[in-house]
Amino acid sequence: MNNSEKNTPLVEQRADPFIYKHTDGYYYFTGSVPSYDCIEIRKSKTLKGLKDAETFNVWYKHKTGPMSQHIWAPEIHYLDGKWYVYFAGSEVDDVWKLRPYVIECKGQDPLKDEWIELGQMQAADGDNKTFIDFSLDATIFENKGKRYFCWAEKTGGQFAASNLYLAEMESPIKLKTTQFMLTTPDYDWERVDFWVNEGPAVIKNNGKIYITFSASATGACYCMGMMEADEESDILDRNSWKKSRFPVLETDYEKKIFGPGHNCFTVAEDDKTPLCVYHARDYEKIVGDPLYDPNRHARIMEVKFDAEGKPVFEF
Repeated sequence: MNNSEKNTPLVEQRADPFIYKHTDGYYYFTGSVPSYDCIEIRKSKTLKGLKDAETFNVWYKHKTGPMSQHIWAPEIHYLDGKWYVYFAGSEVDDVWKLRPYVIECKGQDPLKDEWIELGQMQAADGDNKTFIDFSLDATIFENKGKRYFCWAEKTGGQFAASNLYLAEMESPIKLKTTQFMLTTPDYDWERVDFWVNEGPAVIKNNGKIYITFSASATGACYCMGMMEADEESDILDRNSWKKSRFPVLETDYEKKIFGPGHNCFTVAEDDKTPLCVYHARDYEKIVGDPLYDPNRHARIMEVKFDAEGKPVFEF
């Protein structure tokens, strides 16, 4: 990736970008569309090719009831031989009643085959606390033969703090364990306008698990923090995790990259070089509610590692 390509938009007007490189050699891309009304997927053999790749709307929001408003932050995963998309949706009559939902592809071509709704992600048996409030931004990762679900949830309504939670998965649509709170907004940079931890993404290096997340409101104050734990530790124990004292990625006024966040990780065409895919705007001043400004563009950067093996994010 040369300097002229670095941090220029990869796909314009796609917030919450997610790229998955499949065993077929294709990159599959999805993200929040500005209209927040459907799930769109595209694919390309190259990252650059995603910019102009044909888009397929594989699912549309309902007219009323669950999944009828604010279709946000889809992620596409291939689990146990099937394609799934995890996303958040709310209701026309209750626009902040966000919950995590799952759809499954009936075939092996996620762009053209039929998708079916599996309903809301299910909590573990006996857990009556999970997914009962504002919940969104789920991601999935594996460690030591176990699969985990990590998501953001506000306990106490839309204006409460948004925390990150972690649980082991029993199946692609159900949790095995009760929610464990991974992080809550402790620091000033996580509390600008709103108290927010959201948009988790996972990368591993040198025996460590790193979970990046986004903090604060969605304008120029939006930034990324990071949690870390040893792969061998009990990752459902709060004492296994350490949080960065300061953001690991934030607005750069000189380079005109504003509000970077809600990232994911993928690899370059060489299948080795780790990449961070994130969204950001080209300007600071936003007219109206930042949530409905369409110009959060998907961008990409190479992830470097410091002497201790920690990921370093540099524009």
